[in-house]
Amino acid sequence: MTRISIAEQAKLSVFIGSRAVNALVGKLRANPLLRWRPAASANDRLVIAPQELRTADPTRAGEIYAGRFAFNGKIVVCDRRSPFEMTPPTEEWATALLGFSWLRHLRAADSAISRANARALVDDWITLQGRWHPLGWRSDVLSRRIISWLSQAPLILQDADVRFYRRFIRSLGRQVRYLRVTAPQSRDGLPRLQSYIALCFVALCMQSQSRHLRAATRRMVDELARQILPDGGHISRNPGVLIELLLDLLPLRQLFSHRNVPPPAGLNNAIDRMMPMLRFFRHGDGNFALFNGMGPTPVDLLATVLAYDDARGTPVANAPHSGYQRLEAADAVILMDAGRPPPLAVSQEAHAGCLSFELSWKQHRLVVNCGLPAMNLATWRQVARATPAHSTVTIDDASSCRFVDTKLFRRLLWGVPIINGPRDVGGSRTESEDGVTLAASHDGYARAFNIVHRRTLTLAADGRGLSGEDAFAPAHGERLPPHGADEYAIRFHLHPAVKANRLSDRHGVLLTLADRDVWTFNAFEDTVEIEESVYLAGPDGPRRTVQIVIYGHARTRPRVRWAFTHTPRSKEPRREVRSDEPELPL
Repeated sequence: MTRISIAEQAKLSVFIGSRAVNALVGKLRANPLLRWRPAASANDRLVIAPQELRTADPTRAGEIYAGRFAFNGKIVVCDRRSPFEMTPPTEEWATALLGFSWLRHLRAADSAISRANARALVDDWITLQGRWHPLGWRSDVLSRRIISWLSQAPLILQDADVRFYRRFIRSLGRQVRYLRVTAPQSRDGLPRLQSYIALCFVALCMQSQSRHLRAATRRMVDELARQILPDGGHISRNPGVLIELLLDLLPLRQLFSHRNVPPPAGLNNAIDRMMPMLRFFRHGDGNFALFNGMGPTPVDLLATVLAYDDARGTPVANAPHSGYQRLEAADAVILMDAGRPPPLAVSQEAHAGCLSFELSWKQHRLVVNCGLPAMNLATWRQVARATPAHSTVTIDDASSCRFVDTKLFRRLLWGVPIINGPRDVGGSRTESEDGVTLAASHDGYARAFNIVHRRTLTLAADGRGLSGEDAFAPAHGERLPPHGADEYAIRFHLHPAVKANRLSDRHGVLLTLADRDVWTFNAFEDTVEIEESVYLAGPDGPRRTVQIVIYGHARTRPRVRWAFTHTPRSKEPRREVRSDEPELPL
């Protein structure tokens, strides 16, 4: 196990103590005797169903009817058994099943068979897991199921008899009561916010819950104010969280209006702050930059959410509270992580990618981070979170953040949080007629190696050139120690669609895009290597790719200059033909 300092031990002790108390309270409330409540009244009813913004595929309804449940890259064939009796292949698959978001596919089919199938599956869950299930009653899964049941109530309840209707309402009421008392103990970040959002949905949709509307709204607005930063980013620094939240917040705002209740100002303000950030994180091809837990961009969902953006203006260039910078000139876009890691309680998905950047040209991405896959998360998650999986600098193959990764901490802390990382992340931005210059630094390697990494990026005004410099300075004292680990690797992960050929002088790389457009990478006085890499955020799973790497020692080469330049085809430099395409076992 990695040695932990006294300060880190104190930080962990406080957090684990709080987590242990919350876990104990949760277990007590999970006891069947304490969970008992009087049965729902026969007069309870649903008065309105929220709009579902997530896209639906009616062809999936046939698969579900045939007993084929495909979620997160895994398929389970039930063979006439209930899916809730099957052993889930992964936790992600089980989470998707128990959240019932897939009911929208049955509704899209719009047939009597799909409605009967939906009722049968809901009834199976009530029978098998309606009293308790360790995963099915977890706050994030419970919140998603409640919202899904409310949104798909027209599908579930159409043609239903009185007995099923009452059974459905009683089960829904039981889940709501449990969520109301356990929401404060749920995992911080997105799961806790989703819990309060679900309670607001319930208070607006169910007649018996309307008396809780004021309290639910107040808690949700307070949580929005805490989690949505002034520039519109989320406290976890994960760009994908914005899409997930807006898919629920936009229908919720409509629901307030339909019930003739003014939407709370905190809800409107949060949505207005988040909308511009959607455009901030987009490259020219419409995909999000791969920072801090972002995986494949759900382009259909993103397009749906952006349709509600009335402003549709140019995205902001600086998001200081979220810790990101955007450089844009002509057809070139650069996005850079220039922020500190998120707080410990919400860092379970955060990456050690400080000062990493992504570069795109027109509709093509050149430099990327590896990202997070949509499936097989357990295999790739920690690999994707490490610094070498990002287009930035590593010292001695170490990450700039320290992760707490043991079975005990995984269970107590809901995953693998970041216990320590860059504290002093500074930066400045200068704009001129020649272009935009961004200078930033971080001290993530100061404690272990006494090295501060400084990176400067200059994007030309015409977008056809990016000049960069990575410098290494002592964190303490005037010079680096004569002995110690100071070997660095400057990595530039390339998108799989980019073909890379090293030039004959070994100082540059010829980059050919999918449309045959050409860029050149030049390291000037340093030798470059082309090594294998993996692009994890592909929509169809991990894909093989390559990375450009510059190796050196901070004591002897404390400053490295490099550049990406758009090259006219008539002036393509002489290249070294490579036939040894790297193989990557996936």
